[in-house]
Amino acid sequence: MPVRTPDPDPNERDDSDTPRDPLGGVGASFGQGGHPVGDGSFGSPAPGSGTNPAWLTDVELAEARRRLPMLYVEALPVRTDGVGVVTEVGILLRATPLGEITRTLVSGRVRYGETVRDALFRHVENDLGPMAFPLLPPQPTPFTVAEYFPIPGVSAFHDDRQHAVSLAFVVPVTGTCEPRQDALEVTWMTPQEAASDALSAEMEGGRGTLVRLALASVGALR
Repeated sequence: MPVRTPDPDPNERDDSDTPRDPLGGVGASFGQGGHPVGDGSFGSPAPGSGTNPAWLTDVELAEARRRLPMLYVEALPVRTDGVGVVTEVGILLRATPLGEITRTLVSGRVRYGETVRDALFRHVENDLGPMAFPLLPPQPTPFTVAEYFPIPGVSAFHDDRQHAVSLAFVVPVTGTCEPRQDALEVTWMTPQEAASDALSAEMEGGRGTLVRLALASVGALR
């Protein structure tokens, strides 16, 4: 079954149904709002879109994926008790572009000019809603680096579109999670349930391994 690393804001559009520049608009950490897509030359903005050399059309993005590794962040949302022990783990239920239902993590690309911290916060908010209230340290450090390859068997992780390098984090959340984008719901479970073989079999791209690594990194596996 083909599996894919989710992308941020795949259908971000303005009020006239024009695709927006993903470096601007609601949820971006900088910029003054969305702009139309490029004019066809590699990386060049359309007239009136300001100065944004980072925007790529769908065709250019596909070409970049064919030639370059893509940088992602992934997050395992957790709830903790008063002394910081993980008590619950949040797993997303997501509809894939192929119409399949699968389990996955908060995930998405790092934008040009964006810090890893800002990218992590943006994707947690995109997938879990603005009231999730993630607790991010001033300088987040990933618990591991996951490498996704389009060829199965190269690593424990697979993405049929691209070679992706993902910085993976455990992120405590303290608020109410209301999934958005293509996330259908977030299921809260115990660390033991999250590390089970049954859940691992439902997760896309080998992310069951990533969940276990995350839980081991915070001492939540027994």
